[in-house]
Amino acid sequence: MERRQPPQTEEGWYVLHDFRSIDWDAWRNAPDRRRERAIEEGREYLSAAEAVADADEGDSATFTVLGHKADLLVLHLRPTLGDIDALERQFEHTALAEFTERADSYLSVTEVSGYMSQEYFEDDETADAGIANYIESRLKPEIPDTDFLSFYPMSKRRGPDHNWYELPFDERADYLSNHGEIGKDYAGRVTQIISGSVGLDDYEWGITLFGDDPTDVKELLYEMRFDPSSSRFAEFGRFLSARRIDSSDLGAFLAGKRVPQDDADSAHGHPHGHGESGDHGHAHGDSGGHHGDSGGHHSGSEDDDVRSELEEMGVYAGKPHGEDVHAVVLYSAADAEELFEEVDGMRTNFDHYDTHVKTAVYESETGADDAEAAIVSLWETERAANTAAGFLAELPDIVRQAGDDEDDSWGTMGMFYTVKPDHRGDFTGAFDDAAALLADMDGHRKTDLLANCEDENDMFIASRWDSREDAMQFFRSDAFSEAVEFGRDILTDRPRHVFLA
Repeated sequence: MERRQPPQTEEGWYVLHDFRSIDWDAWRNAPDRRRERAIEEGREYLSAAEAVADADEGDSATFTVLGHKADLLVLHLRPTLGDIDALERQFEHTALAEFTERADSYLSVTEVSGYMSQEYFEDDETADAGIANYIESRLKPEIPDTDFLSFYPMSKRRGPDHNWYELPFDERADYLSNHGEIGKDYAGRVTQIISGSVGLDDYEWGITLFGDDPTDVKELLYEMRFDPSSSRFAEFGRFLSARRIDSSDLGAFLAGKRVPQDDADSAHGHPHGHGESGDHGHAHGDSGGHHGDSGGHHSGSEDDDVRSELEEMGVYAGKPHGEDVHAVVLYSAADAEELFEEVDGMRTNFDHYDTHVKTAVYESETGADDAEAAIVSLWETERAANTAAGFLAELPDIVRQAGDDEDDSWGTMGMFYTVKPDHRGDFTGAFDDAAALLADMDGHRKTDLLANCEDENDMFIASRWDSREDAMQFFRSDAFSEAVEFGRDILTDRPRHVFLA
């Protein structure tokens, strides 16, 4: 009797979906002091969980559940079952717990399987660095900072006509590969956490989908229904939908008010108590402001002011990320060649997405002791750029991301300097002259010229200043005007001179 080959799996963090219903009659009839205490202790519990005060790593988030199935969802990811167990019992000790009943729960563990990368399981030491980083992000994910969540459990069918577990390994892998191709079309709009629950709960997997627009999730699931992996082999449990709230909004939620209370909150994301970006230092997608955000400590209106002033001077500043792309730039203290090897593997995954334009490593031309390499990743959508930033943040020795300026400095970056090959020496010579001038300018800290490791004629210039006004003094100077005029003769395309860096 032939035994089918099961995929190898690796497990990461445990996941608990904890659904709670509020006893609204008890809440309405309770004296004010009991309700105030319940809100206070509930906030303390939720904020401590979101800050991962109980463990070295993990993530938690709070959601309001839509419909009759529950009222609240507290979603926990932690390294051990002991961590999950403690969090459950800690909630029961709060005054808020007196007004709740557990409507449902689901226990699972994040996992990746050999369907994704046999190479990783056969010899993880020589596995592609990009694949290894991607798998790590699946095992230790951050809860995406989006408004909407959809959760459902599922199993693979074992019926007389269609039995998933009777299929050969290669056939199963093909089904899942084709199924995954559908999800790639929704990159940047829908993010998922997949966790295995064989032996842990009633179904075989728990699927949690995140997005800002619920119709994106609906559209994705509807399209997947027609894929044979689902139509022939999938069995689904019930679906629960929820909206994310911050723990500080607990009182407003219990009072029947709209949450978030300020509509502007939805544009700014939900703060996380533990470091950005939650899952072991990075964010999937979309998490919060500092991925792909060209602002950092600089406001959007300030960016516009800079560009407007440069336009008046006849200097083209471009759009915040480029003409039709969104740029993510990270700086690393690692050796550029070693960095390139890891990025080269990672962008193989990026190339699966239609929104990916380019990812490259740039090496300093100056060779200064404090010189840094840079990773530049260009995408057609901001959300896709945000997602990529999370993976890129896992690269070695990342120092900072463009936009995450220190409070006491201001950064600029000239990008898209594509030099005509015959004029590369002219360009680097002009930079040397400008660097000598900058060294004597008040408020100037450092300027570096970086070149693409794969194309020496593709460059950008990064500068750091004490303040915005110090940088603007240079952009208003005759020397900068002369450099702009000179560039028209030796560059193949029009550069964008100012980006926050």
